[in-house]
Amino acid sequence: MVAVTVRHSSIRHAFALLVCLAATPSLAFTDADLADGFKRTVFGSEYPSWGWQSNIVKKFTQPVRVYVDDRSRARRGGEVASFVRSLPTLIVGLDIRLVAAPEKANFRVFVVDRRDYRAIVTREVYGRPASHFAPGKCLVRLVSSTGEIIRSDAVIVADEGEVLLRRCTVEEVLQGLGPVNDDRTLSESVFNDYSGHTTFTSFDRYLLNMLYDPRIRPGMSKDEAAQMLPAVLAKVRARLR
Repeated sequence: MVAVTVRHSSIRHAFALLVCLAATPSLAFTDADLADGFKRTVFGSEYPSWGWQSNIVKKFTQPVRVYVDDRSRARRGGEVASFVRSLPTLIVGLDIRLVAAPEKANFRVFVVDRRDYRAIVTREVYGRPASHFAPGKCLVRLVSSTGEIIRSDAVIVADEGEVLLRRCTVEEVLQGLGPVNDDRTLSESVFNDYSGHTTFTSFDRYLLNMLYDPRIRPGMSKDEAAQMLPAVLAKVRARLR
């Protein structure tokens, strides 16, 4: 069965402008903190849609090939591409790189102006031009089969300020790799619309490295993943310290 999900970002606060797209310095997270964060982001979905199985692990098992489709008047796609280029050194086990043509991609990132947001979401992401479904400030849609992500499509708005561009770039690209849920209890995560983070935080780097450990398989239940997490986390800690 093929399942589809969508999640979107709604920015509710004004964030500091002194931000970058690099991982933040390491903080003292406990194993319990990280295991809890993994469960809160990998399982569930902020905005589930029909047929979506939110109770299983979602991840790419094939190489991720990203096409940045820059349609913004200010041509901000280069900043999105730079973030994508940083990911192979930040997430072990993830084979991801940019491609020059959309037909070669299984992850397409649209960089657009607000005026074009609804049309691109409805026509090009969902293929339903008559639909009015285009929530949030930015959005990512995953298509998966038994937890294995087949493709992702993100839409990032480029003309509503630096903070929104940076936050949406980090959050939607990372969400498109599998951890689609937001949780307001995760104070050190970008997967929390109330946190104010606009970077690939140290906390989130742990979560993505845990997800892309080969022992965490698509389709795993929360209980199945929990059995693997202690060994996975020990390996990730040794690598990221």
